[in-house]
Formats: sequence, structure tokens, C-alpha cells
Amino acid sequence: MDKTIKINLGGTLFQIDEEAYKILRGYLQDITNRLRNTPGAAETVEDIELRIAEIFQSQGASAGIISGDNVEAMMAIIGRPEDFDTGDEDNTLHEPAFRSSAAKKLYRNPDDQIISGVCSGLGAYLNIEPVWVRILFVLFTCFFGIGFFVYVALWIALPSATSDLQKREMYGMDDYMAFLKKSHSPGSSGPGSYTGSRIGSAFNEVFRALGRVIFIFVRVLLIFFGVCLVLTGFITLVFFVMVFFFKYPGYFSTTSFGVNLFYFPDFLNYVVNPAIAPWILALSFIVILLPLLAMIYWGVKMIFWFRAKDGIISLSGLVIWVMCVAALSILLFNEGISFAETAKSVTGEIIEKAPKEIYVLSGQKVSDLHYDKEIAFDEEDYKIFFTDGNKGLFISTDLNIEKSDDNSVKLSISRRSAGRSRMDAQMKSEKIIYNYKIAGDTIRLDEYFTLPAGSKWSVDDVWVSLFVPEGTIVHFDKTTEDMFRHDYLRNNEWNGSDGSRDMEYVRSDNANPSWIMTEEGLRKRPSNDK
Repeated sequence: MDKTIKINLGGTLFQIDEEAYKILRGYLQDITNRLRNTPGAAETVEDIELRIAEIFQSQGASAGIISGDNVEAMMAIIGRPEDFDTGDEDNTLHEPAFRSSAAKKLYRNPDDQIISGVCSGLGAYLNIEPVWVRILFVLFTCFFGIGFFVYVALWIALPSATSDLQKREMYGMDDYMAFLKKSHSPGSSGPGSYTGSRIGSAFNEVFRALGRVIFIFVRVLLIFFGVCLVLTGFITLVFFVMVFFFKYPGYFSTTSFGVNLFYFPDFLNYVVNPAIAPWILALSFIVILLPLLAMIYWGVKMIFWFRAKDGIISLSGLVIWVMCVAALSILLFNEGISFAETAKSVTGEIIEKAPKEIYVLSGQKVSDLHYDKEIAFDEEDYKIFFTDGNKGLFISTDLNIEKSDDNSVKLSISRRSAGRSRMDAQMKSEKIIYNYKIAGDTIRLDEYFTLPAGSKWSVDDVWVSLFVPEGTIVHFDKTTEDMFRHDYLRNNEWNGSDGSRDMEYVRSDNANPSWIMTEEGLRKRPSNDK
């Protein structure tokens, strides 16, 4: 077993092993030798021993045995003996280095702070009373707030001198010894007590009172913003969880209600590559969730004003969030190229001998689909219907009726789609499936169109144009009249204050609504017109 020795440091008994004792004794002897010609050397050595005792106690050495590692750690904090070259004639060349600000480092001083310790740190660096630095900041703040912004910048940029090594670098060796002696003197009120001139002390008291007022104001402001952050983050997080996990309260739609927002992942499978869709959803989830959690955490931190070693966690979260945003942007950009160009294809038929009356009736209707979900865009003009059973996607179709330039009836089917190039978009538009049928004076139009199995949605659209001669009577059923109604209201700009009068005008009450083509376009036929 190694031999241990009992020693007394600063009035405290410690047990130290023999090897560590030799190192400690040599360390103190070197410091004593270097300070032997310095006024008050004995008191300085006593202060250093008190500081060494405090360090050993903080290491738990009072309940155990001081080892060589404890002594080495203490020496790293206090400094090596060569740092104490202040009195020998041979070392007079080193003296200016300790007293000049060039040998110091700029820190915030937590031992003499009113707000953050910036002014006290500058005072220690410049060897002047901190009160004069505070007065300068107040004066410069009166000039367009320059002092305030400089103070905030220094507050953010400068680290706080919390360790003995940082304090030694902030004060310089001579002033640091004076700091240690002052902080352990019987009349000292603590590490932060400063004894300067009477005027300086009076100004300091004023600044301390003003600092308390500012601190209270800032705390109230931080609490207010913290509560706002917590409430906003928590409410948004609850809504986010309800939407993505409980499928509530409903799908976002510009005009329709009763459908579910969680269905967006289902719709996403029709828009992007199905293999990419889960990655987009997962990355979107992280990109939204991390800021909400950060808002709640920083809000709680503002409210309760606690310190936590969260720098690594915050930085890691930021890095993860940035990486997810970048990955999501790349995926969306790559998929967005599929919508870069648009093109359309047009097909149709001509009825040479136009009948006096034409019946525009519905073929396949949306109500026959028994669809599960619906999305409405652009004031219900564009609707998408989903069926979960066969993963079908069906889209509403508009009907436009115009005057023909001759005595024939023309039916034109325009299909439009988007793609990576115009050729790609053209090929997609030609594959759109839309059915109609012409038999004599009857034209049957489907209320919707669909896409081939396995095709992605590419902002596909189909509109039907019917050209009839002037004087031709056109009969609708309720379905085809609805298909025609949106285009009619849009082109004729019949938009009243609430739209009710226009809707009533366009929609017919009888079972077989009829219209007539006039010189100005298709108009509703009077009920008494035979």
C-alpha cells in the first residue's frame, strides 16, 4: 500500500499520497521562490494555498486521498510556477507582459456584473474601473442606440470567465493575485465586491439599481415571449399529431368540407414515385416536428430561466433539420421536374347536318363511383375523387358550349397534362381516358375522366367544347348542366355579391333544362317558349 501523508492547507486537513505530496511541495516551493522579492509575498502564498484547498475540496479530496492526478489538475487551474515571475530582477523583462492588456484575453466578468459582465470584463482588460466603461456605453446608447447594439454584440461574442484559468487570463497575473487576496480578505463581501473611488462606487450603485430594473423588464418580456412560443408550438404540435395520426379534423380544401387532411399521403402516392413518397412524408414530418419541439423547449427555457448544457443537442438538432430540409428539397425538386412543361392533345367529331334540338346528357357519373375521398380545387371547378378499392383516381370535367361558325355541330375533347418535356407531356395527355358517345341528336358525356393504371397525376385536365349553330336548342340533364354551369359563370362574369342569383339563373328547375344558342352565345330558354 502507498504511504499517505496528512497536510494542512488553508486550515483544512487533507490526506495525500507520498508521490503527490512531493509534487505539491515542489510546486509551492517554486512559487514561494519566485515571489520572495514581491511585496506581500507571504500573504499571496497563503491566498494561493486557500485557493488550492478550495480546488481539492471541489474534487472531493477532503473525503479521500489526494493523488498525483488531483495535483496536476490543480496546477492546470492555478498555473505553472513560471507564470508567477513578478519580482526577480532577472525577470523584470517579463513584468510589462503581465501588466499590459496584450497579455490578457477579453472575457465577460461574472464576478462583477450588472447585466452580463461585459463592462467589468472590458475594465479588467483595460485596467480601468468598470464604472467608466458603463458610463461610456450609456452615452453611446443615446446616439442612435450604438452603445446598445455594441453591448449586445459583445454579450453574444465574449465568453464568460468562469474558470480560474480564464480569470487569470482576464485580469493578468498581478491583478489576479490581487483578486484572490481581495476575495479571501475578512472584509470582502464576495468575489464581486469592488472598492474603487467614491464617485465610481456611487455610479456603480446607480447602475446596479438600473440593472435590476432592466433585468425585471427583460424577464417579464422573456416570460411573455416564452408563453407565446410554448402555446404556439404546443397547439401546432397537437394539431399536427391529430392530423397525421388521428385523421382529424378534415382535409384541406378551398371550398369543400367533411374530407380528411390525413388523406394527403394517399394523394401523394398518385403525384410522386410511390417509392419516394414514404421518404417525403418522413422528411416532412421531421422538418415540421423539430421546429415545434424547439419552440416549446426554448419557450420553457425563457419562462423558467434555467441553464442547461444543451449546446450539443441544439446543434445536433439544427444539423439534422438542415440535412432533412436539404434532402426534402432535392426530392421535391427532382419530382417537380415532372411538371416542368405542359402540352395538350385535341380530338373530336363533326355532325354535318345539325339537328334543330340537341340533347346533351350524362354518361358515367361521379355518383356511380362510390368514391372514398375527394379533393376540390379552384372553387370546385376541379375535383379529384379517390376509390380505395382499386386505387382509382377520377377527375371532374368541364363543358363549354359556343356558337359554331357554320351549320355543323362540332365536339372537341381537349386533354392537357404536364411532364418533364413537351413531348413527355404530349404523350401523357394522349393517354388520358375520357369517354363520350354521339347517337343522332343525343350526345352523352362522362362527368369525369381517369388515368391509365399506374400513372401519376400530372395536373391532368379535360374540357369538352361543343359548337352549335345559332338558333339550336340545347337540352341538359342535371349532371351536364352542372358541368356547363362553372364555365358559363366564369366566361360570362355573372358573379354577384354572394353568387346565389347567378347560380339560380343558370340552374334550371325542370327535369329537362333547355337553352338556346343566340348571337351573343348560349342563353337560358324562357319557360313559355314553345
